[in-house]
Amino acid sequence: MDDNIAGFFLDGWCVFDNFAPFQVEWRGKLYPTSEHAFQAAHFIEAYPELAEKVRLCRSPRQASDFANENSNFDDPQWKQKRVSTMEEIVKCKFDQHLFIAETLKLSGNKIIVEMNDNDSFWGWGPDHNGNNELGKIWMKLRDTMIWSN
Repeated sequence: MDDNIAGFFLDGWCVFDNFAPFQVEWRGKLYPTSEHAFQAAHFIEAYPELAEKVRLCRSPRQASDFANENSNFDDPQWKQKRVSTMEEIVKCKFDQHLFIAETLKLSGNKIIVEMNDNDSFWGWGPDHNGNNELGKIWMKLRDTMIWSN
């Protein structure tokens, strides 16, 4: 594996994964993981009761599956909002967990990669040439931070 990659599933970098066990307070509610918050965001404006069901899911996988099973209730503007929503949630996760902030700082100039072979949008996809949008969000956040020594 390339030493210049901080891949979500490599030692030390798993904190960037949305399934990582770090609670996130987002828009006034506490979510078990950033995955829960992101999946709830699909419904939060038009169907807050569905968003609450996502928030209460027992695992990030269950939250993701529930959102996918109810995608016909997605915010009609979801595709346009999803990246900015993810940025907002990732920033909350970063701000609320010093360990994640320190890990992001330690990533230095490494390419942060969401090593998901099944997702070419958020991850690197099956050919490892996907968009890696989640990795890009973490790198963008890292690039905007002024680190104190």
